[in-house]
Amino acid sequence: MAMTPTRCPQRHHLHFQFSNVTFFIFGPLMMFLMYPYAQKRSRCIYITWILFMVIGLFSMYFHMTLSLLGQLLDEIAILWLLASSYSIWMPRCYFPTFLGENRPRFTCLVLITTVVSTFLSFLRPVINAYALNSIAVHILYIVFQEYKKTNNKELRHIMEVSVVLWAFALTSWISDRLLCSFWQWINFFYLHSIWHVLISITFPYGMVTMALVDARYEMPGHTLKVRYWPRDTWPVGLPYVEVRDDKNC
Repeated sequence: MAMTPTRCPQRHHLHFQFSNVTFFIFGPLMMFLMYPYAQKRSRCIYITWILFMVIGLFSMYFHMTLSLLGQLLDEIAILWLLASSYSIWMPRCYFPTFLGENRPRFTCLVLITTVVSTFLSFLRPVINAYALNSIAVHILYIVFQEYKKTNNKELRHIMEVSVVLWAFALTSWISDRLLCSFWQWINFFYLHSIWHVLISITFPYGMVTMALVDARYEMPGHTLKVRYWPRDTWPVGLPYVEVRDDKNC
């Protein structure tokens, strides 16, 4: 998974391919686990997980070829994943004022912006890094605002874990980029692979976070319960949501 035009040169590429395996494991698994939620909320959610797997595929292609095309495909897939997530889960209260709270109009705006950004990325590849980082900062802002609004311990916990995972992932990426000579000196070439694994874990947590936030606005008749695969009692697990009808609680 690329984020900027350059990164620290690596000796080995095989471990990059293995680090992308998580995208192909978590993608179908989350589609299965989130099936009941998607039936209640929107089947468009499946698009996000398809794009999630496409990122893994393009990332493998990029690291096998180290080509500009591979990098662009990788970054554009990330851009479209974030755009689809915006369209589905962005709370209406954060929509631009001129759109009111009209989600179809907001979706059209996101689509147009993403198409324009996609074309610009081929003309000015450096734009990708700024676009992706700007989106990440905006998502953090929304999470922070929603964190202040809620007293729900479960929602607060999943938000905290998501931000910590993202921070660790970002730290590994920045360290790989800025401290390249040091990691080469100690013969440690795996930070970029660690970035791949961490960010592939961060997205399921982020998706569940946004689903919980979204439910407060879009699913007033339902309660979402966070569950973990393979077992809730395990210290580490893959999060997903279980939809409960309030009138049956």
